[in-house]
Amino acid sequence: MNPKRFFLFLLFSSCVGLCAQENYAVKLGYRPTDKVIVLHIDDVGMSYESNHGAIDAIEKGVAKSFSIMMPCPWVPEIFHYLKDHPKTDAGLHLTLNSEWKDYRWGPVAGIKAVPGLVDNEGAMYRSLPEVYAHATPEEVNTEIYAQLERCRKMGWEPTHLDSHMGTIILNPSYLEKYIGIAIDQHLPIQLPCGHNYLNKKTGVINDVLMNQLHSIGERLWNAGLPVFDDLHNFSYGWKPSAEMKTAKDLREFKTKKYIESFKELQPGLTYVIMHCTSYSDIFSHISDSGAIRQADMEAMMDPALKNYLDQQGIIVTTIRELTERRKAVK
Repeated sequence: MNPKRFFLFLLFSSCVGLCAQENYAVKLGYRPTDKVIVLHIDDVGMSYESNHGAIDAIEKGVAKSFSIMMPCPWVPEIFHYLKDHPKTDAGLHLTLNSEWKDYRWGPVAGIKAVPGLVDNEGAMYRSLPEVYAHATPEEVNTEIYAQLERCRKMGWEPTHLDSHMGTIILNPSYLEKYIGIAIDQHLPIQLPCGHNYLNKKTGVINDVLMNQLHSIGERLWNAGLPVFDDLHNFSYGWKPSAEMKTAKDLREFKTKKYIESFKELQPGLTYVIMHCTSYSDIFSHISDSGAIRQADMEAMMDPALKNYLDQQGIIVTTIRELTERRKAVK
């Protein structure tokens, strides 16, 4: 064999071996080169617009999954939708914060059960530091189980769990409760425990944290749960300019951003976070993030994004499918 070709063969073989060793997609039966993503919508149940933005992004677009904020006022509507669409990939967006100025909610467990999660307005604290300063891990655990119990009482078994604003994940003592409920209830969680290419590149994760996440990943995998390799959490930072006033403007802007960012995807399982919200004049009284969220919804419904995913062979899946694949692994 030509020496140059032999070197390239060895290099390719080494890369494939590395992927097979570190890539959770491979463990679930995907090929070492497969890029597998979950296009996931946060904040469902928060408002009417959040519900219908998510529904449109899934029914008319390429998104496949969402999670629900159980303390929020528009939860009943989305559960009525789930009753009619029982195969939806819908989990819980575990919520410890009520971040908006005038539109707020309190804990599902009640003020007396979790007083450390409640501010002087009777709602959850707005910021992460406030939660960390007042709420014990035991109170967090109580609230997590209360949100899960409400979901089940309403007739839905969640497909997975994730964390609103990352509050549970970014506090080590809360994180342990998050991992504990995942294993105890056999529910997959949003936590990147594989190669974390995107997060390492942006400096979010250092080597010490990488080692900790690898260890957590082993615990979750050994408990029979699928595990994610990476987390794509950029879209909320892509802010349309004031000149982008039409749905077409927003769609083109965010579609371009998604395609550019997806060029950085590595083989493995990547959890892609977004917030899809339909337009209304009312939402502006909740949050000033309406354009960001509407642009996410528009991008998910853009044929250009679907064409890019198809052309690149990027596999869009659900957490339901990942869970079934994990069950099949001995």
